[in-house]
Amino acid sequence: VQLQASGGGLAPAGGSLRLSCAASGNTVSLNHMGWYRQVPGKQRELVAIIISSDITNYADSVKGRFTISRDNAKNTVYLQMNNLKPEDTAVYYCAADAAPARVIDTLVIDTTADARDYWGKGTLVTVSS
Repeated sequence: VQLQASGGGLAPAGGSLRLSCAASGNTVSLNHMGWYRQVPGKQRELVAIIISSDITNYADSVKGRFTISRDNAKNTVYLQMNNLKPEDTAVYYCAADAAPARVIDTLVIDTTADARDYWGKGTLVTVSS
């Protein structure tokens, strides 16, 4: 499985960006698809993860501002980022894996970065103040 992310760039505080990540190869059973971000000196952290349209989880810091979605027909996951803040500046990575999803109510269990098998190259998002 190969993941190709795009859509990063520079945006002003309060602005918007949309990231896309297209999967190719054996994409039939990519149950988990998500976005993570990393800044220098810090661990890669979850931004958002999607199992289906009904099951999406977000980091508290982006709830209400970011929306993750997926188009299974296009094997693509999106991250719509609105009301961007300077602290959103990071390298954003899309990730996926085919492990069976473990969900309690709508809470995804396996959200850590090391639970993902496939990673795209990062795309830099810079938010100016």
